Amino acid sequence: QDYYGKELQKSEDLKTNACITSARPLAKVVRDALEHIHEEVVARYYGCGLVIPECLSSCRILDLGSGSGRDCYLLSQLVGEQGHVTGIDMTEGQVEVAKKHIAYHMDKFGYRKPNVEFFHGYMENLGDAGLADESYDIVVSNCVINLAPDKRAVLREAFRVLKPGGEMYFSDIYASQRLSETIRKHQVLWGECLAGALYWRDLYSIAEEVGFRPPCLVTASPITIGNKELESLVGDCRFVSATFRLFKVLGGSWAGPGQVIYNGGIVGHERELVFDANFSFKEGEVVDVDAEMAAILQSSRFAEEFLIRADGANAAALQGCC
Repeated sequence: QDYYGKELQKSEDLKTNACITSARPLAKVVRDALEHIHEEVVARYYGCGLVIPECLSSCRILDLGSGSGRDCYLLSQLVGEQGHVTGIDMTEGQVEVAKKHIAYHMDKFGYRKPNVEFFHGYMENLGDAGLADESYDIVVSNCVINLAPDKRAVLREAFRVLKPGGEMYFSDIYASQRLSETIRKHQVLWGECLAGALYWRDLYSIAEEVGFRPPCLVTASPITIGNKELESLVGDCRFVSATFRLFKVLGGSWAGPGQVIYNGGIVGHERELVFDANFSFKEGEVVDVDAEMAAILQSSRFAEEFLIRADGANAAALQGCC
């Protein structure tokens, strides 16, 4: 709270490169939406990677660690006036910046009533902010889960508030090994999103324990710290900024591998939908998918965008992309 509320006043105050990694180029619709966001909101934004999933029209979205509200105001435009975006953050100063500009953005977007709201609170306990079970289609998070001491509680809460078929789409920083207590207690390294980074293998075990399907890696890019003193402290540990998708798919929704055909109906992705590092779907093409992907597509908001059929003959093997 001190680091993000007092120590940092703008993104230039960051002491490493950890929070300025961009995962992949932004779609034109996202770039256009960014231009409508108030300059103070953008200046007080410290995220990394990309947390703008596809197929958002009329969705209810929750942003964990929403900070100054940049991603919320971006998503507000993409879900439309019939959708809704909730932001929650532990730093009061950041929440105040986000709330201050609600009227400005609704006027800018041409909305008659606000489709965004912001809460001061903790992502480990969303119930304190009144967030109910199965109330969101998507949970997003941009480089903040590493700041939570209890990652398991964060994922458990995200799973709770997601509707069946819902998705957690989040960017964060991961470590190549479990970090020592000395590093974990270093205040600057923690504030810069490195000391709290999860060992990447632990994400897979925690996600499964909570109830999610295995994580789908979307993008990953190495992080350079760019600070000699801090580099010597972390030694041979390596860090990566990665975006993952986690789906809440209930059992019995799909039994085996299949074939899918994308109908090209998602705005901004009409010709091709790059779903993750393993699967890319071109309009009208038949793609073999494993049982996990078939279950995800059939149970989620993507179901109406695909023709999905069972097919054992050309079944894709489960693909790992670690």
